[in-house]
Amino acid sequence: MTKNKSDKRVALVLGGSGGIGKSVIDKLVEQDYAVAVHYSANKGKAELLVDEIINNGGEALAVGGDVADEVTMSQLFDNVISAFGGIDVVVNTAGIMKLSPLSTLNLSDFDQIQRINVRGTFVVSQQAALKLRKGGSLINFSTSVTRTSFPNYSAYVASKAAVESLTLILARELRGKDITVNTVAPGPTATPLFLSGKDEATITHLSQATPLERLGNPEDIAETVAFLAGPARWVNGQIIFTNGGLA
Repeated sequence: MTKNKSDKRVALVLGGSGGIGKSVIDKLVEQDYAVAVHYSANKGKAELLVDEIINNGGEALAVGGDVADEVTMSQLFDNVISAFGGIDVVVNTAGIMKLSPLSTLNLSDFDQIQRINVRGTFVVSQQAALKLRKGGSLINFSTSVTRTSFPNYSAYVASKAAVESLTLILARELRGKDITVNTVAPGPTATPLFLSGKDEATITHLSQATPLERLGNPEDIAETVAFLAGPARWVNGQIIFTNGGLA
């Protein structure tokens, strides 16, 4: 863990210890960012990633906590600022997905999805709005299923539709602060979250659903995040469908 103020741009990646978050971390480190790797439960995995980054000459910090707890997130943001001197980019990949027909979904599962995906995004976005430096970027995450409307995704898509609306409004509320707010909406991407509970036939079908005839890779999504985090200063208040042409 670094304890020195960084001269680099600083990124905080929520859910940074695995899946798309890990690829985002790798891409931003490649582009010479100092990074804070957030975890909710897997502290060991986050710390291993941080050690790897530091051993390769980078700057990194592991930070843990419940994204839906406003006190925890406020302290987490302050800890990152204390360590690095500020925050320039917040990427919120943290989220959960549970699939079920609406008619049989357990409402406790519904409540958990909304708490993490909606309240968590709201809390993180609130902290980002208050604490990002000028020239900063907030990047939230949705899903292309808000447009494709696949069966069994009702609770998950409801949460992500809320994220999209939150993003569009916050971008306008931050007028004059030189902070961009966008959402990335991946299509079928080969991550543990996506692959969990799907049989081989379903995965094969989804891999053929795009004109590129493959699943996305976490690296594909990280490329879009890196663009929004850095050079894309004229992209603001947008939902970026990173899905290989999925209709």
